[in-house]
Amino acid sequence: MPSLHAACIALCDAGILIRGPSGSGKSSLAVLLASEADGAFVADDRVLCDRRGDLLSARAHEALCGQVEIRGQGILSVADLGLAIRPEAIVRLTIDLVAESPRLPEPPADAEILGLSIPRLILDRGVRRAGLAPLLIRAALRKQRP
Repeated sequence: MPSLHAACIALCDAGILIRGPSGSGKSSLAVLLASEADGAFVADDRVLCDRRGDLLSARAHEALCGQVEIRGQGILSVADLGLAIRPEAIVRLTIDLVAESPRLPEPPADAEILGLSIPRLILDRGVRRAGLAPLLIRAALRKQRP
């Protein structure tokens, strides 16, 4: 089963895979989203992905289950942070964290994972620092609903 260097959370029933280089804020964004009323934490650092027909399932590596690394704080228990934990989620959105993006970018191509096309959102550092990431992520999820 492939392991991705990423974080994964769920909002309602939608799994969200957060990718980016080391130090880009994957874990911080995951904790922020999982702390919302309809949020749950799935995995940090190593996300195991499995294709199930036309769906992509994600879960934590067993050695890291229920843990999150917060820069400057170390490895923390997700339960101690008061976050709900979900053992797995069906990925509905991939987020790529980048340092910068164009002012008026074209819509991003879907992410290709295990031969599946997953809708993708690119969030640059400025958008994240402005606190807009949760709003943009929920907007991207709403666009997927029929």
